[in-house]
Amino acid sequence: MANDLAVTPTSGLNVQLGGDAHLSNFGAYASPSRELVFDQNDFDETLPGPWEWDVKRLAASFFVAASEIGLSRSRARDATSAAVESYRAAMARFGDSGYLDLWYEHTAVAHAAAETEVDSAALEKRLARFERRARSKTNLQALAKLAEDVGGQYRLRSQSPVLVPLRDLPAEYDAAAVEAAALDGFERYKGTLSDDRHALLDRYTPLDVALKVVGVGSVGTHCLVLLLEGRDRDDPLFLQIKEAPNSVLEEFLGPSAYPNHGRRVVEGQRLIQAQSDIFLGWTEGTIEHRHFYVRQLRDWKGSAEVAGATPEDLRFYAQLCGMTLARGHARSGDAVAIAHYMGKSSTFDRAITDFSEAYERQNREDYAAFLAAIEAGRLPVSENPEIL
Repeated sequence: MANDLAVTPTSGLNVQLGGDAHLSNFGAYASPSRELVFDQNDFDETLPGPWEWDVKRLAASFFVAASEIGLSRSRARDATSAAVESYRAAMARFGDSGYLDLWYEHTAVAHAAAETEVDSAALEKRLARFERRARSKTNLQALAKLAEDVGGQYRLRSQSPVLVPLRDLPAEYDAAAVEAAALDGFERYKGTLSDDRHALLDRYTPLDVALKVVGVGSVGTHCLVLLLEGRDRDDPLFLQIKEAPNSVLEEFLGPSAYPNHGRRVVEGQRLIQAQSDIFLGWTEGTIEHRHFYVRQLRDWKGSAEVAGATPEDLRFYAQLCGMTLARGHARSGDAVAIAHYMGKSSTFDRAITDFSEAYERQNREDYAAFLAAIEAGRLPVSENPEIL
């Protein structure tokens, strides 16, 4: 999509882009003050660039999602327009905010309904259920799911191919060297934390390391899970060490100001998110000198389930995402200028919704061509990766 957006006109106003602002890259997580908050949660592609790119990606994702779950074109347009209108209204409000007020602004999941125009007892119940599920995703819950007791000490459980402890790597890999490199990278990462958080992390002892397969867009990159133990066996900490290659946006927007792409991700996240993980940092691997960023693996993380959503659900979520995207852009860009560019009428909303409808149509045509290529044998497909 970056390739498509690169040839479209923009206002010339730049912000810190999330870079991949589709609806599934928003969600809930624990703030440092232990409040469940809602914000963007994926920054692998973050880079300064035109604010319109994030808006178009978010809006198009809502039209695609609405079509996928079987909503009518009018319902799809309604949800998409709701995201854009919410972005526009929020940007106007943020343009009137003081810089500190804007910096402290955040959305608590418990108050999310009040942030939108949707007022529904059923919605409040769904939000309460969502909050309960998110709060259940703790380090202790991860310990029960991802680890096992081996000789009186916790070790990461082998769940090949999704989670593979280094001790279970095939013989052709030097597992000891990989583990040594991972722990060396972990020590380097500590230096990117503030002194107080460095001191806190020093109280934990690394127990085990595993390779992990992550989301669709990251398959093929390196990702590790590190299990640490604190005060005792009931005080675990799970960290995810995820590779950060070049942003796909760099081809069109130029290189990052940061030589380490893990730092690019972290600095972008800190600028966009209202509240960030206390253990967010970056490092560099000694093997092949790959770049990584580090964060907690599970800390009340939750995401919306779009499948089965009602039109009212989707509209509520669209408003929430639109407002959240505006806040991230306002923290790094000129909210007043962006708000004045969009204006007070619905002209901007309709234009982006028209773009999204056309993009969704192209998306379906591309997918049909993809399936046709498989059917004709031009694109080999197998459920067994060894065949490919």
